[in-house]
Amino acid sequence: MPAATQDSPLDPAAALTARVQQAMAAAFGPEYAAADPVIRPSQFADFQANAALPLAKRLGRKPRDIATAIAGQLQVEDICREVEISGPGFLNLTLRDDWIGLQADRQLADARLGVPTPTPQRIPIDYSAPNVAKEMHVGHLRTTVVGDSLARTLGHLGHTVIRQNHIGDWGTPFGMLIEHLLEVGEDSADAALLATDPNAFYQAAREKFDGGGDFADRARLRVVSLQGGDADTLTIWTDLVDLSKGYFNRIYAQLGVTLTDADLMGESRYNDVLADICDELEAKGLAVVSEGALCVFLEGFTGREGKPVPLIIRKSDGGYGYGTTDLATIKYRAQQLHADRIAYVIGSPQHLHLQMVFTTARLAGWLGGTEPIHVQIGNVLGSDGKILRTRSGAPVRLGALLDEAVERASAVVDTARPELDPAVRAEIAQAVGIGAVKYADLSVAHDTEYTFDFDRMLALSGNTGPYLQYAAARIRSILRRAAEQGVAAEPGTAILIDEKAERALGLGLLGFGATVEEVGELLEPHRLCAYLFRLAQTFTAFYDACPVLKAEDPQVRASRLQLCALTLAVLVQGLDLLGVTSPEQM
Repeated sequence: MPAATQDSPLDPAAALTARVQQAMAAAFGPEYAAADPVIRPSQFADFQANAALPLAKRLGRKPRDIATAIAGQLQVEDICREVEISGPGFLNLTLRDDWIGLQADRQLADARLGVPTPTPQRIPIDYSAPNVAKEMHVGHLRTTVVGDSLARTLGHLGHTVIRQNHIGDWGTPFGMLIEHLLEVGEDSADAALLATDPNAFYQAAREKFDGGGDFADRARLRVVSLQGGDADTLTIWTDLVDLSKGYFNRIYAQLGVTLTDADLMGESRYNDVLADICDELEAKGLAVVSEGALCVFLEGFTGREGKPVPLIIRKSDGGYGYGTTDLATIKYRAQQLHADRIAYVIGSPQHLHLQMVFTTARLAGWLGGTEPIHVQIGNVLGSDGKILRTRSGAPVRLGALLDEAVERASAVVDTARPELDPAVRAEIAQAVGIGAVKYADLSVAHDTEYTFDFDRMLALSGNTGPYLQYAAARIRSILRRAAEQGVAAEPGTAILIDEKAERALGLGLLGFGATVEEVGELLEPHRLCAYLFRLAQTFTAFYDACPVLKAEDPQVRASRLQLCALTLAVLVQGLDLLGVTSPEQM
């Protein structure tokens, strides 16, 4: 067999795409070298090239004749064992077993496991975005988890990822919060609630404010001082934000996300440019005064009864709102951060608002080649089909939810593995509990709703985090036993593909790079979850059908151990891109 070139793609679909394009250029002319060969998985072969049908009209020939012409020029003897023309003009392509084995060898030797490095981009990602002095609730779970997975994945692909935690740290409520902090004292137990129970601190301030009187008057004056840049007020405001950072960081550490204080880019960062934003949009004729407020009215954005929906950028009282801050933010990201794409990982209800911001920024000439994308986040539902809340109707606190996940996982681990050291059991429970919550969130399309169900999330069967974590731990156990028995495969041992289950596993492993690349293009982490679940299932079928440690032929055993090692590497890397830890044992 001709040897595959060492720079050829590991992904079978990519390798076949290149060869079919070469054949089309040879058959129909160089202008067809970049035509899409439409390579798809097939139930009749490994892959199918469907290029003949879309080329038929362009060439004025029958699809089957086109397929025959492509097949006559197709040079895939080193990749495929069979090429067959079927139906109206499909090319069925069945890969060679030894080619699959060779690519698996290359993948195992590749530090990136076949993940490509596309043309690098600069990509700010806006995610998490909690409010100062307020506790994060279940609604922040998805924006934080999805955003962090995208940051990990895009970074792994070689893009420059700029994490942007657009916290709510400015505005009217801060007058009452600052006054409350001054009254209780920054070193008081009440002030400490900002790092442990921020809702309690906020509610205490709100009660004083709603009570009216001197406190409410002082709070309103404090807002004016804050917005006016009063040095003493800004110092107290900074202390308030710093206390809240302790709470944010505790949740982020518990979740295992990569956000740090360096990623904070709150609303306050743009305060000094908001007046300029308004002046510029007014000068360009995009903003007009309507009922005392400065607004942008955009064609195509209408509400009930067809009335135009305004994007308010300066309120009638002279204050600024989210619209102004969001416009300043997108201008900064496009022009100062030089973004190629901007990912806004924000709830679906904000879609209309964000589209208006994007359109305004484009009309203002701020975007250039920057593409803003709303990664819409659906709701987390309870068993009643409504947004998940406590019995009292309050949003579920994220910290309490994560604590319960770990407690439930701990009960399972303590029962299943009582022989383990308590510290080890606690470590496993932490990884399994948090991993279960994150994976359940990531495994569904980010713009859809899903029902929060601890029992399903923590199950060791089905498309769950624990199932994949267990699959990885199981393979680690196999490799440990191989080392103990002195039969571990030597580095560079060739992977042999002889059995059907070996072939299915090898072929599945080769799809890893293309899947990660697809996630980076479409910004959809659930595609990686689906791939890893299929891979774990395929490995189980392989392990059931093909003895590994008990294989009689040492060469076959070594080959299968290499397949185990490659599967483990892909599972661990894939889970890491999702932000899910892989325990050494379970």
